Amino acid sequence: MTYFDSLETRSDDQRASDQAKALQAQIALAKTAAGYAGSLGDVDPASITSAADLVSLPVLRKSDLSKAQGANAPFGGFTVKPASGFAHIFQSPGPIYEPGGVDHDWWRMGRFLHAVGIGQGDVVQNCFGYHLTPAGMIFENGARAVGAAVLPAGTGQTELQVTAARDVGATAYAGTPDYLKVILDKAEAMGIKLGFTKAAVGGGALFPSLRQEYADRGITCLQSYATADLGNIAYESPAMEGMIVDENVIVEIVTPGTGTPVAPGEVGEVVVTTLNPDYPLVRFATGDLSAVMPGISPCGRTNMRIKGWMGRADQTTKIKGMFVRPEQVAALVEKHDEIVKARVIAARDGEMDTMTVQIEANAGDEITFGKSVIEVLKMKGKIEVVSPGALPKDGLVIEDQRSYD
Repeated sequence: MTYFDSLETRSDDQRASDQAKALQAQIALAKTAAGYAGSLGDVDPASITSAADLVSLPVLRKSDLSKAQGANAPFGGFTVKPASGFAHIFQSPGPIYEPGGVDHDWWRMGRFLHAVGIGQGDVVQNCFGYHLTPAGMIFENGARAVGAAVLPAGTGQTELQVTAARDVGATAYAGTPDYLKVILDKAEAMGIKLGFTKAAVGGGALFPSLRQEYADRGITCLQSYATADLGNIAYESPAMEGMIVDENVIVEIVTPGTGTPVAPGEVGEVVVTTLNPDYPLVRFATGDLSAVMPGISPCGRTNMRIKGWMGRADQTTKIKGMFVRPEQVAALVEKHDEIVKARVIAARDGEMDTMTVQIEANAGDEITFGKSVIEVLKMKGKIEVVSPGALPKDGLVIEDQRSYD
């Protein structure tokens, strides 16, 4: 067994000692950013040495970040250098702006790719998006960290994806869990044998049936848990027992909507403090649910493990690798006077995510509403127009019907 670096196998005492120093430095650095003037202004960095000490600090939510960015574009005052000091500036749906760097493993994705077995001699077909959102560059930066070559494929044009994979000898796939099946099925239809043996996926749920299908095709598929704001948070190893927390973040599991830690093993909201000195997010609430697993991974990596993604603390839902937020559904309703109410339903068709948008309306048609769905939700979906009063009165505007068993 080889590891990305020696940090992965540190003793608990050594990790705690190292993180204490890093946390103190990170809090001191965060205090220099204008965005933290109110929340960290009176905090003594020397008093913050562990996750237990972080509990005394307020939680930073994406809504807070969005509001701050609206007043102080593009990063809301939460970076320690100007926008021009970064290699990239990204825009995710919201909109939310994120900085990006190209330094060695800036997003900490190399650790995950190494665990998948990707390294020198591999060609990674990177099917994460490169347009505005950061996922493509996050995985490209990780591939560079492990010495792999990259085919920056992005999304779509599946026939060309197959041709390129064959011609360049792609050995590894990076992208959403279900798009690899689309490529493999297209290759089979074209009579082309591809050389993928490894897959590093994220941006959506990896269902057991899909993982097994890849295994049956000779492809080892592991998943990571990352966000555009934080980079990699946790990742699977070949042991496939939970997800191992990255060495350069501090993860807390708290009662949703609060900053109070749950009891060990209980499900709660994932709150992350990143040790990235360029973008020191402190107690950033992801809105995702998970739980801490006891013990260490059989693979020998010693950091804390979480059970992976277990749903959302709010109704925000990831569909086809993109977040759909309640405020986007509200914006869709406001866009048309004839719309009374709308509901987004996430489901599965085989191994693919589907999105249906049910619209209560007095008038209008599916084509017109469909164009607005693409504009506001940033993806296509099936449109169902129903009469006023037809949708359930249960408070849901986004319903996830997918099974994660």
